[in-house]
Order: sequence, then structure tokens, then C-alpha cells
Amino acid sequence: MSIETVSTARAFGGTQGVYRHASAATGTDMTFSVFVPDHPAGARLPVVWYLSGLTCTHANVTEKGEYRRACAEHGLILVAPDTSPRGEGVPDDPDGAYDFGLGAGFYVDATKAPFDRHYRMWSYVTEELPALIGEQFPADMDRQSIMGHSMGGHGALTIGLRHPDRFRAVSAFAPIVAPSQVPWGQKALAGYLGDDRAAWRRHDAVALIEDGARVPELLVDQGEADNFLAEQLKPDLLAQACEAAGIDLTLCMQPGYDHSYYFISTFMADHLDWHAARLK
Repeated sequence: MSIETVSTARAFGGTQGVYRHASAATGTDMTFSVFVPDHPAGARLPVVWYLSGLTCTHANVTEKGEYRRACAEHGLILVAPDTSPRGEGVPDDPDGAYDFGLGAGFYVDATKAPFDRHYRMWSYVTEELPALIGEQFPADMDRQSIMGHSMGGHGALTIGLRHPDRFRAVSAFAPIVAPSQVPWGQKALAGYLGDDRAAWRRHDAVALIEDGARVPELLVDQGEADNFLAEQLKPDLLAQACEAAGIDLTLCMQPGYDHSYYFISTFMADHLDWHAARLK
């Protein structure tokens, strides 16, 4: 596999890079960022995946996530993929809405035309990009964890629940925990997967837990002043599912915090501390 280096910068005794490659999964060029702390020659470092939310690219967390100090201290590589395929011929929401199409891939492999040709973000994030990271970077692919925000929190939870042997830790900021039950998710799952509700359940964290998926523990931070809390996020549904399943959920409701990167950056180091403890 070959990659193009878009940019690199020195930060916290490491290298923050942005890269591009031709994706077989999506049939488009895909851009992603990777932070690699300085490390001894030949060393392989654990990998934390960060999945972003609606309207975002790799750049949002790269520029505003404030993760590099903690990653450097713990010796963690952080990988931030894009949220959807992009480019000429990639279909978008016909009404130009922000919650479907470009920037809103929802980490599924679409089966409904015309999105099934390019919107294969599940395969991209779980198969193609990990293979590239393992080949091109000093990554210890036996030590991986995953986290994300909002739509990316949904992605992190569902990927972690369906790959419990791959990821040693799973956490999220303000995740969409039950997309089958909220407007954002219902629009996306119907648009990408059609009316097959069984297919929806494989991309719904609460439904996966109800259907038997298990991880030992989860960490979730949620702002109490989040405008999307009541209608779209519903962390109480995750709490109920985890309690019934015996999953140790640490749900931190944060007074005064909203849905933005001011919130995420405030608690990013806490999450990376938590991941580091489990990756080592």
C-alpha cells in the first residue's frame, strides 16, 4: 500500500502527520491524520483510533482535540480517519442536509443505491485503514483501542462491541448510543441500509448489547448542556442496556458542557489516560 504525505509538523516530541491514499473500500482518495510520539528505534506503539462526528473530517480533532501531550506522555499513536468518502461522483444528501451523505458516513457499509458504491466506511475503518497503519507506521496492532465523538462515538461503540478481541478499551464523547431510536440514526440507517431493521441492529450499540455483544467496560463523557442530549443521544438507554448486561459503564455527566470540541478537549486527557492503562 502506498500513501502520500500531505503535511507533517513537530509537536510534543512527536510527529503530527496528515496523509492521503487511494482507498479500495470507498473507491475514492481518503485523507487521515496520525500522531506518532518519538520512540526508540524498532519499537512498536499501541494505537488509539478516534472517530469523528457529523460534518467533521480528520482535521477537527487534529486541530482542536488537544490529545498530543497525553499521547506523547503515554507513548500512544492516535489515528483520525475521515467520516465519509469524498470526491467527484460521490453522492450526497439530495437536500444538502448535514446529517446524511458527505461528512456523515455513520461507519456503515451502505447496501442501498446509489450510496453502496462509495459509502463503505465500516470496511474502511475496520479493515483497510488498519492494514495500512500496521504497514506504514510503527504500530503495535495487537494493542489497539477506539474512541469517538457523537456519530463517531456511535462508530466506536459498535466497532468495539463487534470486535471485542481487537480493542482493549472503548470510550466515547456524547455518542449516539441507539441510532435506531433517534432521528439522526433513523435517517442514516434507512438511507444507507434500507428498511432491514435486522441490519440496523448491527450498527446500534444498545441493540448490539441487547443481542448479546459484550465488552468488559465502557467510558462515556456527556455534557449536560448538550443541545442534542434529549433527542439524539439518550445516554440513559446505554446505561440501562449495560446494567442489564453486566457491562461496567462509567457514564460521566458533565455540568455546563455542550457538544463542541471545547467539551471534548477538556476531557480528552482523561480518556487517553484510561486507554493507556488498558493498552499497557
